[in-house]
Amino acid sequence: MKILGIHHITLITANAQRNVDFYTRVLGQRMIKKTVNFDAPGYYHLYFGDETGRPGTAITFFEIPDSAPGRSGIGGTHHFALRVQDYNGLLKWKRRLTDFGLEVSGPYDRHYFKSIYFNDPDGTILEIATDGPGWTVDEETDKIGTEYKAPPEAMMVNNRDENRIRGETWPEPVPDITSDMALMDGMHHISAIGSDIERTHAFFGELLGMRRVKQTSNFDDPNSAHWYWGVDDGKPGTLITYFERDPKRTRRAEMGAGQTHHFALAVKDEDEQQQWREKLIRAGFRVSPIMDRIYFKSIYTNDPDGHIVELATVGPGFLIDEDEAELGQKLMLPPWYEDRRPAIEQILTPLTTPEWNGVKVR
Repeated sequence: MKILGIHHITLITANAQRNVDFYTRVLGQRMIKKTVNFDAPGYYHLYFGDETGRPGTAITFFEIPDSAPGRSGIGGTHHFALRVQDYNGLLKWKRRLTDFGLEVSGPYDRHYFKSIYFNDPDGTILEIATDGPGWTVDEETDKIGTEYKAPPEAMMVNNRDENRIRGETWPEPVPDITSDMALMDGMHHISAIGSDIERTHAFFGELLGMRRVKQTSNFDDPNSAHWYWGVDDGKPGTLITYFERDPKRTRRAEMGAGQTHHFALAVKDEDEQQQWREKLIRAGFRVSPIMDRIYFKSIYTNDPDGHIVELATVGPGFLIDEDEAELGQKLMLPPWYEDRRPAIEQILTPLTTPEWNGVKVR
């Protein structure tokens, strides 16, 4: 039994077409599946990712039309991060996003990577982070995550030089996404908010068996613990991170547009998933039955602060009902809703899905 990394993240959007335009035209993601919320078929469930939507690359959205904005807080996600190989690629993304009219913060030095921040049209905080330099800049490989590491003071000072940071960008316009900008393998990490970092470690580190790869502080709020868990050596794409916040001073998250509904971790197959289900039940956690999501099987539980966490199987994947060349073009329904297709299509607002001409993952 082993958690393999991030499977996907699912958020809420108030406008499906606006969402599609942003993630495909601006970020260059491929729309890999246009389907419905299997638990509420009158609403879209949209999937974006790499060319086939491999686990770890999938960003998905439930559309709740005209949904009020959600609010981050304890029991919710703060942001999620996509991956780029190096600093030049990061600067190109800053220039491209700025030229699209987005407000971009950074680049900031996070010691273990460098990153920029911006918002999608629903207000979701997105980060693009470089793959390196990694966790061994301040700890030996076999000791990562075993001791508290304070953010370097010089880096903290440098990150507050906003005049310099604003001017740090690519000198030329970036109308097309080039190969060195490829958002490789999808996500870098997901960052959530909890109220007790040791209790969070008991869930992800001890119960789920993920490796704690860094104990540090939030570089923007040094009084807040920031811990990272990953798989093996904590490679990007496997990382879940939590900020610790005082529940007396920090509100709870409120579901709504721009907020995460849940995030999913990948497990090998249904047999292991069943074993995880039994282990979580023995530990006293609420766990759903195994649910058929066509493209994977799922169970749902909650972290100690209530954030929904899904464990999803790697397969069978998004090619089970469409050829690779046609992914995301047609409305795909699970077999149990096919007899309701005319009624469902009448409810849903038609979407225009651009043809994918994105940069393939290296």
